[in-house]
Formats: sequence, C-alpha cells, structure tokens
Amino acid sequence: MGETPKGFVMPLTSVSEPRLSASAVISRNMNNFDEILLGHRVSEMPSFPDFWSFPGGGISRVDIKFGEDNPSFLDDKGQDRIAAISLLRELVEEVGFTPDEYGKMIKIDDFIRKSICYDKKNWAKKLMNGEIIVKGIDANVISERVTPPFSPLRFKNKFFHVSLSNNSTEPTFPPGRSEFDEFKWWKPRLLLDSWKRNEIRLPPPIVTLVKDLVNEMENTGNLKSACESMSLKRPSGYHRIEFSPHVECIPIKTETLPPATHTNCYILGEEGGERIIIDPAARTKDSLIELSNKIREVCDSGSEIIATIFTHRHPDHIGDLDEISKIYQAPIWASKETHEVIPDYAEKYYLKEGDNFELSGPSGQTLWEIIETSGHCPGHICIKGESGIISGDNCVGVGTILVPSGEGDMGEYMKGLQQLKDMSPKMLFPGHGPLIANPDKLLDKYIMHRKNRHKNILKAVNNGINNLQDITKFVYLGIPNINFTLANDQVLAHLKQLIKEEEIEKIDSQYYGH
Repeated sequence: MGETPKGFVMPLTSVSEPRLSASAVISRNMNNFDEILLGHRVSEMPSFPDFWSFPGGGISRVDIKFGEDNPSFLDDKGQDRIAAISLLRELVEEVGFTPDEYGKMIKIDDFIRKSICYDKKNWAKKLMNGEIIVKGIDANVISERVTPPFSPLRFKNKFFHVSLSNNSTEPTFPPGRSEFDEFKWWKPRLLLDSWKRNEIRLPPPIVTLVKDLVNEMENTGNLKSACESMSLKRPSGYHRIEFSPHVECIPIKTETLPPATHTNCYILGEEGGERIIIDPAARTKDSLIELSNKIREVCDSGSEIIATIFTHRHPDHIGDLDEISKIYQAPIWASKETHEVIPDYAEKYYLKEGDNFELSGPSGQTLWEIIETSGHCPGHICIKGESGIISGDNCVGVGTILVPSGEGDMGEYMKGLQQLKDMSPKMLFPGHGPLIANPDKLLDKYIMHRKNRHKNILKAVNNGINNLQDITKFVYLGIPNINFTLANDQVLAHLKQLIKEEEIEKIDSQYYGH
C-alpha cells in the first residue's frame, strides 16, 4: 500500500553534491559586551524568508579564477584560501566592509562598492589596480556545516570569525536589491534565548553554531577567546538539525517519490525532557544505524521517549519495526487507519482530530494538537504546536504531492490544505525536504494549483475529451518531463472528485459533462 499507482517504477535518485560557500560571523565589543551581526532576510526570499542569518554566499567561478591566477594572495589561509577570497568579495557586496591594513574590517567607498555589486568581476579588477588594498584578513574558520541531504541545493559552508577595527562602523545595504531588509547586532546569549522563545527564526546550521559559540564563551569568558578555541576545533560533520525550538529533524534515506531522497523523522520535545519520535522510516542497515545513534544521543541527554507517532501508513514513513523495536521501545500513537498496517509491537493509542498532549522539559511544558487531513491517505494526521505544524505529506517545499486515486480523496485533500492555511502556522515541517518557512504563500500556491487543475479537467470533459489518457494529455500539454503514469493517476483522482460533485459522470470508461 503506497502513494504510487500500479506500474510505476521508482526512478533512481541521488543526493546533490554541496557547493562551497563562506559566511562571516562579524563581531564587535560595545560597552564591554560582545556582539555579532546578523541580517534579517526579506520575506520574498525563496529560501529561509524572515530568518536571521550571517552575511555570506557561494564561492563563484570568479573567486576560484582569481585564486588560481594569484596563488600568493592570502596564501597564509591554506585550505581556506579560496573561501576567504570569496568572503572578502561577499563582505563588500552584502554589508559594505573591506579589510584595513591590519586585516580588520572598515567601511568601503560607496562608489567602488556600487561597481562591484554591478559586476562581481570588478572586485578583482579594483584589487589589482590598487583601488582596493588588501594585505590580509584577520579571519579564521570557526566551524564548517554541510546542508542536510534533503535539500536540492546544498552548501558546504565555512563560517569565518571577522572582527571590526572600529565599533562605529555599521553595515549598509547594497545598491539595488538585497537579501536583507534589516541588520542587527546581537549578544549571542540573547540571540539564542530569543530563538528558544520562538521570537525569531534561525536556519538550522546557525542554531547549532550559536549554541557552540555560547558554550565556548561560557568556558573562555569572551567571544574572541571562544572563536580562537573554536578555530582550533573547527566543529564540522554531524550536527543537529533543529528546525525550531522542540522540533529536531533526522533525514532518513528511503524509497520515496523524487525529487525527495529522504523522509523526515522528527523528534519533538526538549533535551532532558519528554520526547516523541515521528515517522522513524529507517529500513536499511545504514539508516537503522543512524537512527540508533540519534536515539542514543536523545537518551544520553536525560530524555525519555514516551511515544512514536506515525503521520500515515505509507511505507516511506514507517520503518522496519522489528529492527526499530531493538533500538528503543515506546507506545505507538497513530490513527485507526494507520494502526491497521502496524503489527502489535507495542502499546497502541488511537489518535483522532482534536486530541492533544503535553511534553514536559527543563524550560516548561509544550502543547501539541492532532489535526486530521485525510486527503493524501486515509487516517493521515498532522501535529500542531507553537513552532508550527508537522504536516506529513500535505505539501513539500520542493516537488509535489500525489493524491493517490485509489486510496486518496482529492476533495478532502483540498479541504485539508485550506484547513492548514486557516491556522496560519509559523512554519510547516513536511514529511520530505526542507522546512517551509512561508506556509501561507506555499499553501496558496498548492490550493490554486489544485483548483486550476480541477477546472482544466472539467473543461477538457466539457469540450468532448472523454477518455483518461486524452484528458491527461490535454491537461498536461506543454509541461515538460511528465511521467504519464503519475499524471494519469492524478487526473483520475480529480475525475473521481468531479463525479462526487456531480459535475461529470462516468459511463463505462468514458467521462461526460452534465
């Protein structure tokens, strides 16, 4: 039992390779308080809108070529040299900073900056002709982070600590468009506390980086010493993916519909408190080891796993329960329809619309509520909390969602999308792919897409196109790379709903308008 129709062969997929990038943790000491600079990303940004982030960006071909043509430039940076070159250019473009003769950050001339923002190649040109003089940069990598494997566009990012030479130097916006609409200096502890209270948003790599920074500051006494300590350790590799307070994600490799390659297993709750595991989908040896390591980490923090929740019954969301029961044991909470496909491995609890539960932790209680959205699959549920909604397979930020014609219900699916939108969640945490930071915009897109498809299918039938294959060709005309097995199934799901709505009727294998 799954979401794909009979005859569909799951294509081979691969995880995208990360691009190299560099970001700056810019610091200053103001009135004996250490502060770091973050920018607020504009609401229209396609990724992480309304999040606070460090300035930086991808390493371009221009940066690589300049590094190759000038092998002695920043040669003291070793393996970080090309990333440091990219960082110098990005700092000019994004905040208007460049190094002084001692490598500390100062404001760059506005006319020169405008030229570089117009064409990034001009940074190298102005460096070579002496309009910009850079003898070095006082910056060291304090951490490296790789974007999780569920993202189609991934980065291997080096975070450099960069200090100002003058506390009166302030960032400015570039000419033209900027990814930021506000800059703000934050005390690291206050930044982290604000995130924990759900007052601001931080991308997952920055959450863990700020936590590391705060811990090091507590050990060393100040930010400069903390960054020096971190530059020796350079935390990299595995790190927790915290989408928001009390919502951690573990991407588990599964056989799921492309472009997704992983299913998101979520851990609700707080370190040292009660925790719930959602959709542990591990089946392979590697994914079971990964899940086992994470469960050990959860338990070592002093947490107790009080339940496992499954959002729905599709096999890319339910793992090998024989093997998972050897890793940990907890009651299984799910809808009646989902429990029908789960053997009696543990104590059962049947979830339904309006049920709620509280999780206790060191900082207090968090309340979660069950929402039924049964369109994608009978018994499909979501879990709503203050941070947002664990939304299962209602929508994804990259790709699309199938409503299986066999067990799905297009009318209920469209109703469920509207139900989620009416709740105005801060974020959606989907079953696949990165978090959805602008739910209202995405849900509007999904709702409009399904309504338009509904209208086009009805239009095709009323124009005398009567069989499924021809209706599909009409509806998907001009859309590239269509898999007609999946497309036929989606059209069929809409046709079944149109029959329910008494807009059309089916006679034998043909469809006719009323």
